Amino acid sequence: MAEFIDEYLTISKPSEGLFKDRGSKFLAFAYPVSSEKEIKEIQEKLRNDYHDARHHCFAYMLGLEKEIYRANDDGEPSSTAGKPILGQIRSFDLTNILIVVIRYFGGTKLGVRGLINAYKTASEEALKNAKIIKKTLHDIYELKFEYPVINDIMRILKEEKIEHIDQKFELSCSISLSLRKAEIDKVLSKFDRIDDLKIEFIETR
Repeated sequence: MAEFIDEYLTISKPSEGLFKDRGSKFLAFAYPVSSEKEIKEIQEKLRNDYHDARHHCFAYMLGLEKEIYRANDDGEPSSTAGKPILGQIRSFDLTNILIVVIRYFGGTKLGVRGLINAYKTASEEALKNAKIIKKTLHDIYELKFEYPVINDIMRILKEEKIEHIDQKFELSCSISLSLRKAEIDKVLSKFDRIDDLKIEFIETR
């Protein structure tokens, strides 16, 4: 059976890069992101902040399997901007990331090769200036149970070295847990053996 992958590389915080060629300036902005909604909000802010720039080209990658991605040339010749930006995201093996490269035209056309190099290099600079981190995907669950089974619950938590987020021990008890995606089936199968234990999925982080 194939091993489930629940780790991915992204950047820890926003970073910037700059490339200049024949008067044109290419400002690259890289952001860690988790949704397309968040991406749209960042793009709107950049368009407001740099409203006088000619092009706002971008690429992003989302998801553990890198299944959601997009590249946009924003008026530059086809595949000269978005594709080179996306190429750098792939080259650094990153996901959950957005890179926007904003161009201020310097009056001299750079040609297809020049544009590809400019957008590639600006993106690369932003990623070189970023701190790349490994993140693990976790699911948050809440366990609800009666006090008499608390010892069984705590034994599993200790065996599996599971992180507690929150807990409440009264007549009716609850514990919130953070479980690695790759460990979920194994851990939940142990909890399933405990009578009258309710397990509720809360969210993925």
